[in-house]
Amino acid sequence: MKLHLPPRHDGSRGSIDTEGRRLIIIGANGSGKTRFAERLIGELAGRSFRISALNALYRCEHDPSAGSIDELYKSAAAQSSFMRDDIETQFERLFMLLIYDEMLNLFAHKIADASGEGVPIKESRLDKVVSEWQEVFPDSKILREGSRILFSRQVGDSYSSMKLSDGEKAVLYYFGAVLYAPEKAVVFVDNPGMFLHPSITGMIWDRVQMLRPDCTFIYTTHDVEFLSSRSDNLVVWVRDYDASDATWDYVVLPAGSAISEDLYMTLVGVRKPVLFIEGDARHSIDAKLYPLVFKDYTVRSLGSCNKVIEATRTFNDLSTFHHLDSHGIVDRDRRDAKEVKYLRDKKIFVPDVAEIENILMLEEVIRTVAHRQGRNETRVFQHVKKAILGQFKQDIKQQALLHTRHRVKRIIEYRVDGRFPNIARLEEHIANLVHEIMPRAMYENFCREFHSYVAEDDYGSVLRVYNQKSMVPASNVAGLCGLANKDAYIKTIIDILKRNGDDAARIRRAIIHCFGIDEEEATAPRPEQKVIKND
Repeated sequence: MKLHLPPRHDGSRGSIDTEGRRLIIIGANGSGKTRFAERLIGELAGRSFRISALNALYRCEHDPSAGSIDELYKSAAAQSSFMRDDIETQFERLFMLLIYDEMLNLFAHKIADASGEGVPIKESRLDKVVSEWQEVFPDSKILREGSRILFSRQVGDSYSSMKLSDGEKAVLYYFGAVLYAPEKAVVFVDNPGMFLHPSITGMIWDRVQMLRPDCTFIYTTHDVEFLSSRSDNLVVWVRDYDASDATWDYVVLPAGSAISEDLYMTLVGVRKPVLFIEGDARHSIDAKLYPLVFKDYTVRSLGSCNKVIEATRTFNDLSTFHHLDSHGIVDRDRRDAKEVKYLRDKKIFVPDVAEIENILMLEEVIRTVAHRQGRNETRVFQHVKKAILGQFKQDIKQQALLHTRHRVKRIIEYRVDGRFPNIARLEEHIANLVHEIMPRAMYENFCREFHSYVAEDDYGSVLRVYNQKSMVPASNVAGLCGLANKDAYIKTIIDILKRNGDDAARIRRAIIHCFGIDEEEATAPRPEQKVIKND
């Protein structure tokens, strides 16, 4: 089916061939994606069918569109003596429709059976819903008792549909509602992940689509898990809406984009440039700290440093579609100056300390927390500095070995990643590597360099090369600041940044400077945007 899209700002209109495919409409809050969908519905002239679990479960407004669940119920109630006209929600109306259709099916079978035709009973809509429900929730049973539908998890215990969880209700609603869509309808689904656990969302909609293979499905959503489960869908990104002339700025995203679909769809809904970081979004220090330092960015946690590097590269490669100058942050770890420069040239911020824990140990951060806690900041810092240098001195050989291992690994990866005419040449090349690289000499150089940091009292250089996650508790920085433990120390830093003020500015400047950038660079440039009307 040829689907003609709404007009763009320049008067042009896109079109999509939806034959055998589904469509996803995405966009930031306020970008006009809901009005975009409404425009499509209006132009389909009776061929559309709406599904919204939020509206069905919690809103009492009547959907007047032809063929809607509400209109079907209204028509059935007018013909039936037992169907009430005061049912408030679409979810309840759908349930009554299923029961009504079940009774009509049984009556038709009884009449056919009485005539001696001996026809088998026809599968009802309710039969299909029950079958799908049992597949999704095998521990729950649907019981038919008289004119009621009840649910049960154990023998002797039954309850009505109104006592189901919102997720269970949503699944029932999706399975039941789609069966009432007109033949070959365009089904518009608002927020298909609403109330569903991400682990079953994709499977639910696979089943819904299989129930109605004749229909075209158009989804409006922000749900990343859902988007990643619809890998064969066309995607329209709605970027802007002008209410004065009812036009949009939108693009049909290219198939086969290098960036993974789930990640890209997460990002296109944001208004600020993105800052990709390591760690997880809930527990890592990175996720707690960086949004308060780089406030003009939308911060996204990706886990590993490789994911951060790849996401930053590919997202900026697609800048013609989003116009956002985005960056990444990775720990320095044991990278040398050349590696750091390479990453910074690729818009990856790399700190002048080894890892995130070392940022907490920056001199200005320690001094600010000590001052905030009413302690002598100079005395506190001197004690911490002495402890860190002493700890590093004991670990010099181990740290030198780790740095050597990292450097050797990088050299080997580079040297072996070449072309060789035969296996003999490759073997010869590998055999000679140890003599060319000279790891022992490299190790001894690191030892001398690290010893010089201790001898020169060079605290900053120690933070740059020292990977030691126990640094905060081992230095007793929390106790010296009058705090109970490492968690309390981190919480105090976060609280200071949240409250802003001079202390927050002091910490923020120290951290930004640690990345080799100034505060102006840390303020993300904003693309020009129109004033966006509400969806």
